[in-house]
Amino acid sequence: MPQGGGAVSKGEDPAARGAARRGGTVSQADAVLGGDAVHGGDGFSRGDGAARGDAVPRGLDARGGGATRGGDRIGDDEPGGGSDEASGGQADGESLGRVFLTRVLEPGDETGGRWVRERGVAEVVRRLREGGRALPGVSEKRWAGLCARAGRAEPGRDLAVARRAGVRFVAPGAAEWPRQLDDLGDARPLGLWVRGGPSLRMWALRSVAVVGARACTDYGAHMAATLAAGLAERGWVVVSGGAYGVDGAAHRGALGAGGATAAVLACGVDRPYPPGHTGLITRIAEQGLVVGELPPGEHPTPSRFVLRNRVIAALTRGTVVVEAAYRSGSLVTARAAQRLGRHTMGVPGPATSALSAGVHELLRGDAVLVNDAAEVVELVGDMGELPPDRRGPVLPTDLLEPRTRQVLAGLPARGAAPAADVARRAQTTQDDAIARLYELRALGYVERHGDGWKLTRQMMMSVRDGRAPS
Repeated sequence: MPQGGGAVSKGEDPAARGAARRGGTVSQADAVLGGDAVHGGDGFSRGDGAARGDAVPRGLDARGGGATRGGDRIGDDEPGGGSDEASGGQADGESLGRVFLTRVLEPGDETGGRWVRERGVAEVVRRLREGGRALPGVSEKRWAGLCARAGRAEPGRDLAVARRAGVRFVAPGAAEWPRQLDDLGDARPLGLWVRGGPSLRMWALRSVAVVGARACTDYGAHMAATLAAGLAERGWVVVSGGAYGVDGAAHRGALGAGGATAAVLACGVDRPYPPGHTGLITRIAEQGLVVGELPPGEHPTPSRFVLRNRVIAALTRGTVVVEAAYRSGSLVTARAAQRLGRHTMGVPGPATSALSAGVHELLRGDAVLVNDAAEVVELVGDMGELPPDRRGPVLPTDLLEPRTRQVLAGLPARGAAPAADVARRAQTTQDDAIARLYELRALGYVERHGDGWKLTRQMMMSVRDGRAPS
């Protein structure tokens, strides 16, 4: 903030003039909110920060302390990294108004988002505070409900509670704001409450969502944990919803690999949900990030879970679905990712499993089948990040010269055959067949039996088992 006295327009209240004399700038929202701003601590930066085209960090601090580039830590020392706009103290009118609106409007409210875009935060806050005639797009009944919520909203108190819980508020336009969330249009979050040290923007630049069924099978939990661990080892942030089942397995897989993970909750980030994952979410907050749209203390509802999924989809480069029934909420995340032009991937499962039916339906559409982290990175990563060639093991018989393999194939599976019969089956001369049979005998594949030739016992067992002898 400038150190000199900030200008205050004519007609503003004495509190505004006093704030200006202290070196601050008071917007219309400050006056509307009745001095709810919390002062003290670090200032709030409203700069646009880095542009959308910023380079993706090559690696991430496995201890959860932000991204790294060339050995230097990023996040704690950058704007929006360790200190935050509205967490520690001084919030400007724009961010304070957005804190107010997170208490009034539900996540993903496109009507409210349009109001903010067309009229500005301060005007929307003023109209909700004053009541009166409804803004366009809502009924009088709904407008009355919103105004009732507005009457109980205390943004200053929310910021104080957040500060005590180690939570910061990141608003659009801030240096830490992930620009890809702007792809949601009017459904874009009014702001995000963030718990954890690293920079949300930097982490989101190299992130993948891993989601799936809550009541997953052992196979689903294994695949989610393995995928997440592989992604974390490759420097990718694993994003999920903190729920039971696949979500929890993905978070644990990333943490177990010493990597980075972020949980996007459908409630206040100071109240972990589900309660059984309190320890896990606390650990994520200590080593990574816990993110949510709802202000402190808010509880989850079914609709909030569904709307939360659009944030997971928009925040990441791609979404991997591990086990999902036809009506799974993880399919909502995948479809949101498809609408946003993100990569959508699915891990196949048994055709007889109802928990794989939704994934298989995705794979019949535009989703891409993936088996491991290397195949995920091939899609979402930079050019040249390709998985290794996949092939079966090289067998000893693969090293034989093609004509020799043909002679070997000319021998019967049981009993002996004269060299002439072997030559005929191998479509070669008898002399050539005999020469190659002696070569095969030296390798232990065949043996002489009177005037005939036969496979060795070891080779016969290998043929029966469908493999070649070692």
